[in-house]
Amino acid sequence: MSDKDQLLYKRVLVKVSGEALMGDEHYGISLETVTRIAQDIKDSRDLGVELCLVIGGGNIFRGLSAAAKGMERASADYMGMLATVMNALAMQNALEALGVETRVQSAIPMDTICEPFIRRRAIRHMEKGRVVIFAAGTGNPFFTTDTAAALRSAEMGCDALLKATQVDGVYSADPVKDPSAERYERLSYLDVLQKDLKVMDASAISVARENNVPIVVFAIRGEGGLPKILQNQGLCTTIS
Repeated sequence: MSDKDQLLYKRVLVKVSGEALMGDEHYGISLETVTRIAQDIKDSRDLGVELCLVIGGGNIFRGLSAAAKGMERASADYMGMLATVMNALAMQNALEALGVETRVQSAIPMDTICEPFIRRRAIRHMEKGRVVIFAAGTGNPFFTTDTAAALRSAEMGCDALLKATQVDGVYSADPVKDPSAERYERLSYLDVLQKDLKVMDASAISVARENNVPIVVFAIRGEGGLPKILQNQGLCTTIS
């Protein structure tokens, strides 16, 4: 049996938070960390998986926190969208340095540096083995990159949305602060909403539920996390 036959999913969207790109830094982009995540993506692509990404912008700018400090929310969110474009270009650079063909598509047109989001073109890119990185969220304020990830995974016909986090699944409480926190193997969409588990925002969970897209939460720290999940190995929580 080939590696491709053993794959759990054939087409996935990977949601990576902006904070994941910081590594051990307090701000910005750690090139070492971006390169390590890019290697995981390359290894997954080499297994035969069709991949697309949504990357957050919290390592550079977080709209909600800025709005809370007095900045008008829509303006703050647009600034956050621009931060995601910077992260997408950094990931594109890291992937192409590894020999992976990559396309960045932005929900806010900026033709000088990337393609506009065109659904059929994005699907064609993935069918050709290219990794597509969706930037600028949904292109609208008041929606998070989690919601953008759920929306794009549905639009691309993905088998799953893989949410890369700092821990190996969903817990009943923060496992760093509460060592007795329970890790869940499986949850329903309603479980997440009813238990108010801070996995993704409610609108993202609703989009995934309405389109029957499973959400798989796994740890991005350390090498090989993503390929293991795709081959049904490693720890994770599946929400379906």
